[in-house]
Amino acid sequence: RNDILGYAFLAPNLIGFIVFTLIPFVYALYISFFKWDGITDKVFVGLDNYLALLKDSGFRIAMKNTLIYTVLNVSTTIVAGLALALAVHSVKHLKTLFRTTLFLPNMVTISSIVIVWQAFYHPTYSPFSMILRTFGVENPPQWIGDPKWAMLCIIIMSIWLNAGYYMVLFLAALNNIPSHYYEAADIDGAGIWKKFWRITLPMLSPTTFFVVIMAIINSFKVFDQVALLTQGGPGRSTNVLVYYIYQESFTYYRFGSASAMAYVLFALIFIVTVIQYRGQSKWVVQ
Repeated sequence: RNDILGYAFLAPNLIGFIVFTLIPFVYALYISFFKWDGITDKVFVGLDNYLALLKDSGFRIAMKNTLIYTVLNVSTTIVAGLALALAVHSVKHLKTLFRTTLFLPNMVTISSIVIVWQAFYHPTYSPFSMILRTFGVENPPQWIGDPKWAMLCIIIMSIWLNAGYYMVLFLAALNNIPSHYYEAADIDGAGIWKKFWRITLPMLSPTTFFVVIMAIINSFKVFDQVALLTQGGPGRSTNVLVYYIYQESFTYYRFGSASAMAYVLFALIFIVTVIQYRGQSKWVVQ
């Protein structure tokens, strides 16, 4: 009777997982071995969809853009989240106000956020351009209209969007560090930086490990910012892997090729995650 009750509680989530995750996951693997446009009959092509990716310049560009975005976004967002957490943790008054304000971007729909950032990145009336003009820059960048700046613009927006979420995680970890470590360090005459490097950072390593894993996975899966802000342009300067998969599927109706790309992305995320788990014993303090 207890087992039946337990399965009853599990059933809604388990059914949702099977229907919306597991079945599509397996079916996508099946489709990746076929040439199919969703209308005509499937044509079995074996590994051709995977081998074709080696010759696909669009796939290589999307992979390159994804890696650039991941490296820059993960490193800067984690540093920003940790810095915000340390700053909020150190203030004595209005902690809740600061924490809520910095977390607010995570509670707003991405479409609303993009509308605001489109105004920030307007080629003529951008506040950034106006500031640069006041300092004598006659021809400020075109921001998302410039292939050299578009990816950086998306990264800056992503940092602003996600840093508050990671700040909350770091704040929770900071509150759990026993105060007697810092008291002992004060007795030994340790300064602020030594306490940070010798106590705070090691004690935050489990949270940092989790944040790094989640930030990497989310960066590889970036889609909303690109789809709503630049549509992969100008040119292909911001065309990341998930957006390219979307184009292959729902613009060109090459579902077999898109499924193969999706599994390459899955394999890439899986490998990076395994490497992270294997290496955690060297830097994560248990």
